Amino acid sequence: MTPTGEVTYRALFCDLRTDRVIDALPLTEVEFDDFIGKPGQLRATVPLPDEALAARAREALRPGRTAVWLERGPDIWWGGILWTCTPAGDERGRLDVQIQAGTFDSYLDHRVLSGDLSFPAPGTDQFEIVRALVRHVQEQPGGDIGIVLDDELSGVLGSHAYARTDLARVREIIDALAALQYGFEWRVQCYRDSGTGARVKRLQLGHPRISTGSVPIVLDRPGPVITYSLPTDSTVQANVWLARGETANNNSAAASLPQMSSPAVAAEDLDAGWPRLEGSSDHSGVSDQGVLDGLARAELARARRPQVIPEVTIRVDGRITPALIGAPVLLRIRDGWHQGGTDRRYRVVGLTVTPPGRGKGETAKLYLEPEDA
Repeated sequence: MTPTGEVTYRALFCDLRTDRVIDALPLTEVEFDDFIGKPGQLRATVPLPDEALAARAREALRPGRTAVWLERGPDIWWGGILWTCTPAGDERGRLDVQIQAGTFDSYLDHRVLSGDLSFPAPGTDQFEIVRALVRHVQEQPGGDIGIVLDDELSGVLGSHAYARTDLARVREIIDALAALQYGFEWRVQCYRDSGTGARVKRLQLGHPRISTGSVPIVLDRPGPVITYSLPTDSTVQANVWLARGETANNNSAAASLPQMSSPAVAAEDLDAGWPRLEGSSDHSGVSDQGVLDGLARAELARARRPQVIPEVTIRVDGRITPALIGAPVLLRIRDGWHQGGTDRRYRVVGLTVTPPGRGKGETAKLYLEPEDA
């Protein structure tokens, strides 16, 4: 990538299972993102001006087998798995390869359980359940991609059983566990170990949220905030919620109906004058009434107010790094819409970075969540 000032990016392509470096290739048209709770992506183009570079790219770019690490100076800013690779040529004979990679947690979308796992009463800490799932994945032949696990606990116990015959994706299982009433947030964090210099992919868990730091970074407009968007979306709002699972009937000769939760109702919202707004969700593999009731309450808690996911685009400075995910920010806007000014605290739940290019500075789009959400 083209350096601007002292900003230099480098892309390393490694073997996914061993992390052995295969090559470092130039990239153009780069954009990458990372989020809490969903996979991030890297989109880029590898120019192929000659046959020698094309041969190197053919060796390094192996979808499903190649890991991609993006370095900014000495630091790692993104890591993931190459999933698609599209060589293309234009009418002038120029060649390039368009690539797309997903953060390392996307690997769990491609894994199912190889055996039954059970966590009976009185229950197991939900963080330990997640670690057991990832540990199970990495213990299978060819399944260890080096995700590092810690030993932190959430203090929330759960009793769950997962059957191999359900063929559920491991990511789906973790997401369903995180969505429970007293759930958690998770991601795979990438960084360079300050002591050894090794590239690290670590399972990061947070209950009830992933939070980093306590002193907010101040973002001003006018100032470093280039653009902003503050959408308020009530199409996903609800004050009554029903969760539907699978039938609890094991008698194939009898009629079967899906198990339903009891309605979860925010009566105080109705009493305050809100119209009745109903939502529902489906949960495959769940037939326990108590679990469904808990899922309905959790979904209602998330849906009671209009969804607000502000976005701000800022110039990247020394304060802005991927480590900002989970950190608090104070957004201060002074403009025609906010004539009296607005000062509000948010938490960073994702970011998209566009490295510097010809005539363009380095920018980051931050995805925010109100701290009281």
